[in-house]
Amino acid sequence: MNINMILNGESVSGLGETFSVLNPANEQIIAEIPSTTVEQVNQTIAAAEEAFKTWKNVDDDTINSAFSKIANDIRLAKDEIAQLITLEQGKPLGLAQFEVEGGANWIEYIASLEVPVETIQDPGGKIIKVYNRPLGVVASITPWNWPFLIAIWHLFPALKTKNTVVNKPSEYTPLSTIKLVEIINRHLPKGVCSIVLGKGAVGQTLSEHTDVAKVTFTGSTRTGQSILSHSVNTLKSVVLELGGNDVGIVLDDVDVEEVAPKIFGSAFLNMGQTCAALKRLYVHENVYDALTQKLTEIADSQAVGNGTDVTTTFGPVQNKMQYNKVKAMIDDAVQNGGKIITQAKQLPEKGYFIAPTLVTNLKEGISLVDDEQFGPALPIIKFRDIQDVIKKANNTSFGLGGSVWSKDIEKAQEIANQLETGTVWINSHSDLSPAAEFGGWKLSGLGYSFGLSGLLLYTHKQAVHITQ
Repeated sequence: MNINMILNGESVSGLGETFSVLNPANEQIIAEIPSTTVEQVNQTIAAAEEAFKTWKNVDDDTINSAFSKIANDIRLAKDEIAQLITLEQGKPLGLAQFEVEGGANWIEYIASLEVPVETIQDPGGKIIKVYNRPLGVVASITPWNWPFLIAIWHLFPALKTKNTVVNKPSEYTPLSTIKLVEIINRHLPKGVCSIVLGKGAVGQTLSEHTDVAKVTFTGSTRTGQSILSHSVNTLKSVVLELGGNDVGIVLDDVDVEEVAPKIFGSAFLNMGQTCAALKRLYVHENVYDALTQKLTEIADSQAVGNGTDVTTTFGPVQNKMQYNKVKAMIDDAVQNGGKIITQAKQLPEKGYFIAPTLVTNLKEGISLVDDEQFGPALPIIKFRDIQDVIKKANNTSFGLGGSVWSKDIEKAQEIANQLETGTVWINSHSDLSPAAEFGGWKLSGLGYSFGLSGLLLYTHKQAVHITQ
């Protein structure tokens, strides 16, 4: 297993302090990795700058052919990559395999896009052609919840638009991303795609570098704000996909048997460790009892354990800090009158395990309702008046996603139009599409990803005025 950074196409050992990668299911060390030093970050960016001189002129067919080969290699290594994801991240192996296959599909979609050239006929007679030119070196900083897939979301739009890119994965989950960048380097020129390794200081060095033209970051709002503040001196482009407190609103005409599994899956996707997971659920009083009962049955049926066990359906929280945060939020909710309606499970002594937890008898003002838990706990709140619940849904500093659940699509759309979020789903949640822009409002982000518009944020415009 390679545990080195990749600099100018070569596997290079970091020269900084080592850090440990733990298996969250048993807290055992699975790798000791040497960090990238400041000088090595500088060398990596210099190599990316040099590679950009030729990569920016590569033809589209060459890029698309390379993407196809990369996607094929990913599928051939699917089992190996999924094992790495499960070991470092904790999710069940089936979900890790979904992450790998989804990543390969995503690459192929990006390859299908065309970077447009707009031709404008000026009233004065001249022709203007507007091109989307590459920016240069892109810094990518990726999180620990979907380490392989989110790296693909960052890297391939940058590469498609003829930028070079340097990735810094989370120190908790670098292994699958190293494997991804290894595969990429089989098919792209040296220096076009590199990876540096380490903790926050390495990411800061990368994102603040004066020769980086753009930073794309997925993670906490606090870190995103820091990245934005340091972009001012160089006016570098920044896209931030940050935290959320996604709301789900369930109307009283739903078929409980049909929607309950979808709601549970949306809230507890990846053990709730998904930016756009459903994080607080408002249920109309007419279906509240039936829905909470069904959700409880689904939660209690989960097999909590090591993701490598084929019987496991629910893995651990990824790291101790997040585990402690979620536990504290659950305890706080109970101390403030919340009622846990799911069964207490016998959990492994080792590992960061929290069984899927449903909490009722809550209201706004409690941390589990107001803040992002990013873990396997869901507050469920009864409501009667839809306008009141829309007001409560919007009364947050976050604005990533929301959902409305109803058989009446027209009514659901009317409610969706009033939600202050970048994405609204009707009768689903969290199911992202590479074809549709995705980004947060308020403190949930800046800019957007996906779709042609998201792709073009990796470019800047150049208007060429042609006078005959």
